[in-house]
Amino acid sequence: MAAVTGDNHGLRLATRYAVLVLVAIIFIFPLLFMAMSSLKPDQQLLNDTNSLRAFLPVGDLSLQNYWDAFDRAPIGVFVLNSVLVTATTVVFSLFVCSLAAFSFVFLNWKGRGLIFSILLATLIIPYETIFIPLLLMASQLPWIGAQGFEVGWLNTYRVQIIPFIADGLTIFLFVQYFRDLPKELIEASRVEGASWWQIYRKIVMPLAGPVLATAAILKFLFMYNQYLWPLMVVQEEAIRPVMVGLGYFTDQLNVPWGEVMAYLTLITVPVLAFYLMLQRAFIASIASTGVKG
Repeated sequence: MAAVTGDNHGLRLATRYAVLVLVAIIFIFPLLFMAMSSLKPDQQLLNDTNSLRAFLPVGDLSLQNYWDAFDRAPIGVFVLNSVLVTATTVVFSLFVCSLAAFSFVFLNWKGRGLIFSILLATLIIPYETIFIPLLLMASQLPWIGAQGFEVGWLNTYRVQIIPFIADGLTIFLFVQYFRDLPKELIEASRVEGASWWQIYRKIVMPLAGPVLATAAILKFLFMYNQYLWPLMVVQEEAIRPVMVGLGYFTDQLNVPWGEVMAYLTLITVPVLAFYLMLQRAFIASIASTGVKG
């Protein structure tokens, strides 16, 4: 009987891994095709699409498409701009939204339920519907910086960052996670004289690894893939992000497919790196956090 049970468990485990491998292959194939195509001349690229050679490093391979792509457009600048804007927004968003969620869950203040309901209602409003009013506002807002006092945020990094630091979805994710934390921890900390800031920094946030990783990934993907808003507020090439740069790159006449694949490969690298980094952090946070009863 024990042997039969062991065989069934082994079969289920093998089936599960087979399904996971199949799903991984399905997701990897487009990335593999993109990376391999970026190394091939156009004629070979088109010929290989009729067979599995499209996914294999065979034929006349070189980095020429990458050099040509860099000559055609400042791709490195576009990537660095997107990484800077995205990373800055993610860091400030996690801090601001987690603080807001902490106040909704653990602090008692008048109108808390109403404000949170209004916040949830904003989730059904597409960002695109507020872009025109936001554009008009950004063109008139004052700013004091290194250049002194100025009016208007257009063609700056701040216009790509500040409007997206706080959002309803990220706050909602933190609120739902904080609500599941043991209230006894907070009460015991308050009895021992801990301030709310100490509770937030030393108790709540060290336990929030999974939601931090989830919120960071969602915010990263949203910001990195931004197109319409940067297209409206950024005209200078020096601060143009990758998605607007991709449109600028492909709008040029007779761009070889190999160069397009090289561009796509380059802009995909930061996304994969960020995801893998957050995945490891997510697993480590689950392994290291927990509350003993």
